[in-house]
Amino acid sequence: MIVIGADHGGYKLKEEIKKYLDEKEIKYEDKGTFSEESVDYPNIAKAVASNVSTKKADVGILVCRSGIGMAMCANKFKNVRCATCYEEQTAKFARMHNNANMLALGADYVSVNNAICILRQFLATEFE
Repeated sequence: MIVIGADHGGYKLKEEIKKYLDEKEIKYEDKGTFSEESVDYPNIAKAVASNVSTKKADVGILVCRSGIGMAMCANKFKNVRCATCYEEQTAKFARMHNNANMLALGADYVSVNNAICILRQFLATEFE
């Protein structure tokens, strides 16, 4: 189970990621936001990270403009290891070497296609 969330800056990319998850029939839960109206990103990060922290979800995905603020907020939760990734190689090593269980993406820095490739790599890689 995947839990996903974005602030207003990441809303459009989150919606594209959801289309990919739907196409691949990957189960997920969307924790918001549900529009481009301004929201406080820590509230979204908390909603997603708390689900990963308590093992209600196996993987979390967060999207904002840079990915950095979301990751910083998420990493305050017990059992959460959130990595901000801008390309496939960092996603691979975040999982393989650091056992990351959350992915943060920066909508200002990755295209939809790149985000899907990063996510695909993140989900496909096992912890050594």
